[in-house]
Amino acid sequence: MSHTPDVTHTHGKRVSTPITAQHPLDPLNEEEITAARTVLDEAGLLTEHVRVAMLLPLDPSKSDLAAWTPGAPFERRVVVTLLDRSSAKHSGAEVSPTPHRVDTHRVLPTGEAPYGQAAILMEEFYEVGEIVKASPEWRAAMERRGLSEYIDGCFCSPLAPGYFGKEDEVGRRLVRSFTYLIPNEGDSPWAHPVEGLIVRVDLTGRTVIDVYDEGDIETPLAHGNYSIAAQGPERESLKPIDITMPEGPSFSVDGNNVEWENWKLHVGFNSREGLVLSNISWRDGDEDRPVLTRASVPEMVVPYGDIDETRYWISYFDAGEYLLGRNANPLSLGCDCLGVIHYFDGFVNDDHGNAVKLPQVICMHEEDYGIQWKHTDLDGNPDTRRSRRLVISYFATVGNYDYGFFWYFYLDGAIQFEAKATGVVFAGSGVPGSDSPYNTEVAPGVFTPVHQHIFSARLDVAIDGEDNTLNEIEAVQIPMGPENPRGNAFTWSHTQLKTEQEAQRMANGPMSRVWEVASAHRTNHVGKPTAFWLIPEGKSVLLAQPESSVYARANFATKHLWGTQFAERELYPAGQYPNQSAGWEGLPTWTKADRSLDGEDIVLWHSFGPTHFPRTEDWPVMPVDYSGFWFKPHGFLDQNPTMNLPENAGASCASSGSACCTSGSCGCCSGESCSCGNTGCGCGK
Repeated sequence: MSHTPDVTHTHGKRVSTPITAQHPLDPLNEEEITAARTVLDEAGLLTEHVRVAMLLPLDPSKSDLAAWTPGAPFERRVVVTLLDRSSAKHSGAEVSPTPHRVDTHRVLPTGEAPYGQAAILMEEFYEVGEIVKASPEWRAAMERRGLSEYIDGCFCSPLAPGYFGKEDEVGRRLVRSFTYLIPNEGDSPWAHPVEGLIVRVDLTGRTVIDVYDEGDIETPLAHGNYSIAAQGPERESLKPIDITMPEGPSFSVDGNNVEWENWKLHVGFNSREGLVLSNISWRDGDEDRPVLTRASVPEMVVPYGDIDETRYWISYFDAGEYLLGRNANPLSLGCDCLGVIHYFDGFVNDDHGNAVKLPQVICMHEEDYGIQWKHTDLDGNPDTRRSRRLVISYFATVGNYDYGFFWYFYLDGAIQFEAKATGVVFAGSGVPGSDSPYNTEVAPGVFTPVHQHIFSARLDVAIDGEDNTLNEIEAVQIPMGPENPRGNAFTWSHTQLKTEQEAQRMANGPMSRVWEVASAHRTNHVGKPTAFWLIPEGKSVLLAQPESSVYARANFATKHLWGTQFAERELYPAGQYPNQSAGWEGLPTWTKADRSLDGEDIVLWHSFGPTHFPRTEDWPVMPVDYSGFWFKPHGFLDQNPTMNLPENAGASCASSGSACCTSGSCGCCSGESCSCGNTGCGCGK
């Protein structure tokens, strides 16, 4: 089953398109998705009304993966969720497209607690507008507001409805729909929300359940367009930045396996999680030392803090309810990514199970990252090395918001994850100049509710192997007394978290709290366990009250850290089907077993993200808001691993010696001034 992917070369970029799987963890390719659909069809599971709501690769067991050797054959499997649109009946299947068989098939109990359902189909998303516009009640509401001229051209936005135990909603597949005007062709609809108008739509019967029509707030009509045509003229003051690597990039790619400096890893992709990184290891001498078995961001929740009838229920699960990977963007050279780029194409399924290509969905490139280390000795001789990082990223657009998912790998062994939130903030309408404790007026008559973006990263850690311990470390102040006679002393605590219940933790910024994953068997050259630290930002967790619906449904977001013992199929922190779920699925259920984390195969689940108090500067498009975490070696390596970085190699530079002060040019920082007075080198910059 080994085949080199189709590779397309163009100026400044290289693109890998999966053709035939080379590795058991490779993303699904077009041939495999097509074969899986054929198997389902021949088994009689794809009838006229049945849709393929989700189709994901099923990772092999860790034991099978460890036993596999490159070039050996392997079996591919997929897990599928089927939805019968005529009855809302759900079923799950596991399919082997290579041997051409259905391994398992069962009806899913979506009519029983906790009632979770499949993510919203694209077919359903696009149908809602037609269903709403055919409703006499909705048309009457629009006419009452004097908006008859906009009825045919407006946008009806279907949103996952949450769960509130209402008798006419439990077990029923539905969405709630907002209405937005489009005053002129091509206008951004998000700037023109029709306030006080919510439509509940039955997706199975394709009918309107009811229309909530309250108030007479005027809809703002000032444009919220963000193109240069609307916001120009284009500024001319910025000079071009060109990133060149005349000898090509420092990374190498073999299928979906990547090597860059000391790092080795595998790049994967699926329609739910989007980007998945696996088999992450660090080359230390002649040894590839494991760091992470698998890393992804499998869920995020966006809960809103407004109490209004039209918004209290909003709490999007962008992966579980909409499928982040399915909504991923094709990326463009020079816009989304700069430099010498390697792209990975991806494939997802449409509602009928057909393969859909997402070209250039993952971007990989190198970036200069300033100073790696620097010191000036007692004789005034400076020594400097420049940092660099490998960037692997993708972007997904879910309705009005856009999210970037960026993994950074550094020369010193550190890993960073950064989520980038941008796009158009969700808005309602209000009386211009009025105040609300739950909304900010970002433009005249346009009000945006306070809300949160809470991501959940899943880190299947493997520090020098799968037998790890989990520890909490933080600063400790020492009271004045015999142990601190002058008051200046402080130290740190080191507390092992031995079980899953102990490993449900909150960050503590004032005490610099971190979580350490350490090897249970290996020590460094000073006799301490080799380890990595998870360093949190420590922003707010879920702010909703414990009695609220979203607290149960997004319980993963109530803690910064959860630690679990690895178990196959435990992939999603809010459970397999958070859409319309009553909650308490995923992490709060799994951790009831209180499994051991002492020398075990451990998975970390880290919740992070911004609490967004909207501002006028967020309109009409929000500048990127950054959040994330670090995963840094702490005693994993015996010394700084960047000591042998070159002094004078492109993005590395030293300001001492003849390269600068004798020749007048160090060849890497041209146009600056050298510390010795010569021109042509700015080595300390």
